[in-house]
Amino acid sequence: MKVKDLAGNYGFEALTLPQADREIDGVYIGDLLSWVMGRANSDNAWITIMSNVNILAVASLADTSCIILAEGVTPDKEVIETALEKEINILKTDMDIYSAAVTLSKII
Repeated sequence: MKVKDLAGNYGFEALTLPQADREIDGVYIGDLLSWVMGRANSDNAWITIMSNVNILAVASLADTSCIILAEGVTPDKEVIETALEKEINILKTDMDIYSAAVTLSKII
């Protein structure tokens, strides 16, 4: 599934979508950034509640297809602007992390 197919569907909203055609190949869940950086796989959708600018560095280093902010978390303007500059996809959902993961497991 491509990130653009997830955005706007299934309860996921696009905040940034500069690489809409990135494929999602699996899911990684975590909030400890150093742990995610070392364990998320390339093209994973990364689900987190972290919303500071450091998530962009982790997503870039881990080469995730997108960051999914769960539980209604919304990043500040700086994070959005930097994500667009660095071409990092960010989606958000009001679902809790478990529900977001279950939803993704059914569609990817």
